[in-house]
Amino acid sequence: MAAVFGFKGCQKIRGPQIRNLLEAKDFFLFDCDGVIWHGEKAISGATAVVNSLIRRGKNVFFVTNNCTRPRENYVLKFSRLGFNGVILEQIFSSSYCSALYLRDVVKVRGQVFVIGCDGLRRELLQAAIPCVEEADDPGATIYDCPLAANVKAVLVGHDDKMTFLKLAKASCYLRDPECLFLATDNDPWHPLSGGRILPGSGSLTAALEVASGRKATVIGKPSRFMFECISSQFSGVDPAQCLMVGDRLEVDMLFGSNCGLDTMLTLTGVSQIEEAQEYRNSELTSNHSFVPDYVVDTIADFLPAFEELEEQSS
Repeated sequence: MAAVFGFKGCQKIRGPQIRNLLEAKDFFLFDCDGVIWHGEKAISGATAVVNSLIRRGKNVFFVTNNCTRPRENYVLKFSRLGFNGVILEQIFSSSYCSALYLRDVVKVRGQVFVIGCDGLRRELLQAAIPCVEEADDPGATIYDCPLAANVKAVLVGHDDKMTFLKLAKASCYLRDPECLFLATDNDPWHPLSGGRILPGSGSLTAALEVASGRKATVIGKPSRFMFECISSQFSGVDPAQCLMVGDRLEVDMLFGSNCGLDTMLTLTGVSQIEEAQEYRNSELTSNHSFVPDYVVDTIADFLPAFEELEEQSS
C-alpha cells in the first residue's frame, strides 16, 4: 500500500492522502502511551479519531507493551477518558499475550516465577497459570531463602519493586535448562515529565540475561506474537489491510515491519522524524525496518480526512 501511494520512507502525509489510507485499510492497530494518551490525559483529538473509526465499522485494536495493569483496567481507562465502545477484546497487552503464550503455546506445566507488577500476575491467574508466591522475610537473602519447587518459567515485566533477591532467585531457576525465560517486552525506558525516565522491562530483562547467560523470548512488540494473538481471535485479519500506528521506531515500526503491516509514526511520543530519516538513510539494511511508511504530527491529523469522507457521503 505504501508503494501505491508513492511515499514510503517516513514522508509526512495529511488531508487527501490520509483519507485514501482510511478508505483502504480495515484494521487499525494503535499503541497507547504517546499515541492515544499521555498518562491520564487523552491526546487532543484521539477520542474523536478512535470513536469515528469504530463508528465507521473499522476494526480497531490497541497493542501495548505496558504490562502493569490487566485489560479490565484498560477498558475503564478508555471509558474514563471519553473513548466510547472500547471493549476488552480489542485490547492486547504484553501481559495478556504472555498469559496466552504460557497457556496455549508452550502449555506450561508448573509454576511461573514473575518479576512484575500485580497487573501481570492478575492476567496469569485469570488464565489459570500458577505463580510462585512471594513470602520472604524482610531480611532474607539468596543464601538462606527457600526456592520454590517445580518452577517451569521465569517471566520478566515492569517491576517498580525489583530487588536483588528477585534477580538472584530468577537466576537460580534459570539454571534449569527446561525452565523457560520469557519477557513481556524489551522496552528499555519510558519518558516521564521533567526530562526524567523510568527504566523499562527491557532493562530488567538485560540484567537477568547477563546473570543467567541466557536470552529471553520476548512476547510483546516488536515480536510477531501479539499480532498472531489478534489473527487467532478475529477472522479475516489480512496484514495488507492493516495499519500500525505508534510512537517508537524500534518497537512499533519494527513490530509492523515484522508482521508485514504498513506503519505510521505519530510525533506525540518518543521518536521524532529526524531519527526516522537517519534510519532511512542508513547503509545498514536492518535499520530500514525501523522506518515508518507514513508520519503524522498527531493522530488528530485524521480528523480532516473524516470530515472529507462525511462530506462525500452526504
